[in-house]
Amino acid sequence: MDVNQVLKSTLSPDAAIRTNAENQLKQAEAADFSGYLTTLAQELANEQAEADIRSAAALALKNSLSARDFTRLREVQERWVGQIDNNIKSSIKALALKNLSSSSTLLGQSTAQFIASIAAIELPRNLWPELLPTLVEHVGTGSDNLKQASLTTIGYICESEDADLRESLTQHSNAILTAVVQGARKEETNSKVRGAAITALSDSLEFVRSNFENEGERNYIMQVVCEATQSPDDRVQQGAYGCLNRIMGLYYDKMRFYMEKALFGLTVQGMKSDEEDVAKLAIEFWCSVCEEEISIEDDNTQAQAEGSTELREYFNFARIATGEVLPVLLEILTKQDEDAADDEYNVSRAAYQCIQLWSQTVGSAVVSPVLLFVEANIRSEDWHRRDAAVSALGAIMEGPDESTLDPIVKQGLPVLISMMQDPHVQVRDSTAYSLGRICETCSESIDPSTHLQPLIASLFTGLSSHPKMAGSCCWALMNLAERFAGNPGCDENALSQHFQDSITHLLQVTEMNDTDGQLRTAAYEVLNAFIGNSANDSVGIVAQLTHVILERLEKTIPMAQQIVSVEDRLTLEEIQTSLTSVVMAIIQRLEAEIQPQADRIMNILLQLLNSVGPKSSVPDTVFATIGSLATSIEADFAKYMEAFQPYLFNALGNQDEPAICAMAIGLVGDITRALGPQVQPFCDQFMNYLLNNLRSTSLGHQFKPAILQSFGDIAQAIGGSYEAYLTVVAQVLQQAQNVNVTSESNYDMYDYVVSLREGIMDAWAGAINAMKVGGKPQLLAPYVESIFQLLHTIYNDPNRTEGLLRSSMGVIGDLADAFPGGEFADAFRHDWLTLMAKEVKQNREFRQQTQDTARWAREQIKRQIGKPSTFP
Repeated sequence: MDVNQVLKSTLSPDAAIRTNAENQLKQAEAADFSGYLTTLAQELANEQAEADIRSAAALALKNSLSARDFTRLREVQERWVGQIDNNIKSSIKALALKNLSSSSTLLGQSTAQFIASIAAIELPRNLWPELLPTLVEHVGTGSDNLKQASLTTIGYICESEDADLRESLTQHSNAILTAVVQGARKEETNSKVRGAAITALSDSLEFVRSNFENEGERNYIMQVVCEATQSPDDRVQQGAYGCLNRIMGLYYDKMRFYMEKALFGLTVQGMKSDEEDVAKLAIEFWCSVCEEEISIEDDNTQAQAEGSTELREYFNFARIATGEVLPVLLEILTKQDEDAADDEYNVSRAAYQCIQLWSQTVGSAVVSPVLLFVEANIRSEDWHRRDAAVSALGAIMEGPDESTLDPIVKQGLPVLISMMQDPHVQVRDSTAYSLGRICETCSESIDPSTHLQPLIASLFTGLSSHPKMAGSCCWALMNLAERFAGNPGCDENALSQHFQDSITHLLQVTEMNDTDGQLRTAAYEVLNAFIGNSANDSVGIVAQLTHVILERLEKTIPMAQQIVSVEDRLTLEEIQTSLTSVVMAIIQRLEAEIQPQADRIMNILLQLLNSVGPKSSVPDTVFATIGSLATSIEADFAKYMEAFQPYLFNALGNQDEPAICAMAIGLVGDITRALGPQVQPFCDQFMNYLLNNLRSTSLGHQFKPAILQSFGDIAQAIGGSYEAYLTVVAQVLQQAQNVNVTSESNYDMYDYVVSLREGIMDAWAGAINAMKVGGKPQLLAPYVESIFQLLHTIYNDPNRTEGLLRSSMGVIGDLADAFPGGEFADAFRHDWLTLMAKEVKQNREFRQQTQDTARWAREQIKRQIGKPSTFP
C-alpha cells in the first residue's frame, strides 16, 4: 500500500475515491494493527510529505484509537494496550510529540487530536506520566507553533467525556493550570498562542477545582481571564467570555467578589462590542448567571421541602444587575437581521433568550424596565424598534406573578392584535410569536368573549399572508387551542363558536395550489390541535371533516405513479403524512364513533402502504394511525388482519429500517390489546418476529423494552394459551435482568436499564395473569426466585422511577394473588419488600394510581406473611 497516495485519496472531493481509500486503510488496520500504526506515524513525521497528507495520517491514527460507541471505544483502547509493543508505542508517541512543532497549524491541530486519543487510554492507567510535564515545558520554552499546538493538545485532552480520563486529570491540575495560565497571560504577544491557552483553560476548569478553592490562585486565574477580555484580538476576547461562562456555571459560589469588582462592567462592555461573536458570548455570560440562579432556587426550594437546612448560597446577581444590564439587552434586541435564517443564532436572538431567562430569574422585577422600553418603541417609525418592543413583551410572559401580568396582557392584547397588520413582516412574525407566548403562559388573562374572536382572526390572517409567519402563527394557534380546550369530555368550550370557521379556514389554506410546503404542514398541525381539543358540541363537525380529509388522501394515491423527480416525491409524501396525521387525530377524537368510516379508512391506509416506495416516511404515520384505529374499534379490527398482516410482518422483519421496525413493534401491542383473545392466530408469528428482533445485533438495545412489553400484552390477551411461550420468554427475561449499570455508564445507559426493567416487569405481569387465568400458576414456580431477585435490585437502585416502582408493585400483588395458598410466603417476608411497598404508598409526589397499586401490593404482602409456606 502506497500510504502517501492512499492518504491523499482520503482527501479527494470524489466520494468513490475517498471511500475506496478509507476501505484500504481499514483493511490495512485489520491485517496488521501494529504495522499500520507504525507506517502512519512515520508518514506523520515525514517532513518531505505535504502538510495535508501528514494531517490525514494524524486523523487516521486518531480514528484507530477512538470511537463514538462506548463498547467499541473500549475495544480499540484495549487493542492499543494489549497488542502493541511498548517500544513501538514509545516510538509513535515520540514522533507525535515531535510533530507538534510543525509550522502548519492544521497539522499541529490534527496531531493534537491524535495525542489526545492516546492520552485518553494511557493517562488513566498511569502509562504516560511525562506527557503533561512535556506539554508544560513546550508552553514555557517552545516556539510559538509548539506552544499553540501543545495548548491545543491540553484542550483536547481536557474536553474528553471519558469518565476515567476526567478522574485522572485531577491529579495533573497543577501542570495543566501552569501551562494554560502561562499561555493566556497578557504578556503573551502571540494572539494564536493566547487564544489556544484560553480555550484550554476553559476546557480544564472542571479539573482545577482544588486550585480554584485557593483564593490566591483563583485571583490570578480570574485576573488572567478578565485581562483577556480586553485583548485587541477578537478570538481571544471570545475565548475569555466563553471561559467566564464556564467559570460561572462551575464556581458560582466563588464569584461574588469578582462580580462586584470587574465582571458587571466587563460583560456590559462585551455586550456592546461591534464584533457579534464577542457580544453573543458576553450575553451568554448573563444567561449562565440566570440559569445558575434558577437552578439554585429550585434546589433550595426542594431542600426546604425535605426539611434540610443546607442551602446553596444565592447572591441575586441578576436582580442586582437588572438596572444596568437589562437596558443593554433591550437595546440589542433592535439589532435584528431581517435576512437571517429561522435557525440562525445572532446577537438579537441571544438577547431575547437572555431576557426570557432574566424574567424567570427575577420575576416581577423585570416588568417595569421592559414596559418602559415597550412604551417608548412600540409606535416607532423604525421597524427594528417596533419589533424589539413586541418581542420584549413576549419574552417576559414567564416569571412575573400572574397578578402583575394580568393587567398588562389585557391592556396589551388589542395593541398586539392590531400589530398583526404591521407593514413589516418581521414585526408581524414577532407579534404572532408573542401572542403565542401569551396563549401559552397567560391564557387566563385572555377574555374569550372580548379577545378570542379578533385574536383567532388575526392569527389566521397572518397564517395566510406570508410563509415566514407560518411557524409563529401556527404555534400561537396550537397554544390557543390547547389552553381553551376546557376539561376533557366537556360539552362545549371557548373554541366551540369559532370551531367551524377555524376548520374552514385551515382547509382553505391547505388546499391552495400555491401554498408553501412549510405553511401547509404547519396548518395541518394546527388542524390536528383543533380536532384534538374540540368539545363534544363540535364532534359532528369533526365527523364531517373525515370525508374531506379521506377524499384528499385518496386523490394522492394515484399521484405516486406520475412522479418522476425526487423533489416532487418528497412533496407528495409530506402531504400524505400530514393528511394521515389528521386522520389519526380524528380517530383519536371520535374513538368508537369512527366505526362507520373504519372500512374506508383502512382501505385507504392499505393502499398507501402498497403505493409508497422504500425509505418513505409515510408508513410511520400510517402505522400509528392504524394503531389508533385498532384501539378505537377494538375487536372489530379483526376483520382487517388478513389484509394488513403482510405489511405488519414485513415491517417487523425490516431490521434495515429501525424506525419502521420500532413502529411495528408498538403496533403489535396496540393490536393485541384491541383484539384480546382473537389475536391468538397471529401470536406465533408475532412471537417469532419479536424474538428475532430481540436477538438482533443490527437493532439497537433501545428496542428491547418495547418488545418485552409486547410479550406482556400478548400474555394478557391469550391467557392460558401463553403457556406455549412461557419457557422461552422467561429465559429472555432472566437474561435481561442481568443488565446493570456500571461506574462507566453514561446517562443514556441509566435510562435504558430503567426502561428495560419496566419492560421486564410488564412482561412478568402479563405472564403471571395469563397463567393465573388459565389455571396454571404452578408453571411460574421455577421463575419466582429470579423475579424477587430483580425486585430486590430495583429496591436498592437509587435511579428507580415512579413507572418502574408502579410496575414492580403490580408484579408483587399479582404474584401473591397467583399463589393464594402461601406457596412462596417466605419470599414475601423479606423486610425490604414491605419497606418498598410502604415507601411507594407514602410518596406524595407519586400519582394516585401508583399509590393505589402499592396499597394493594401491601395488602397482598400482609396476607402472604400470615400464611405458612406450603411449597416444597
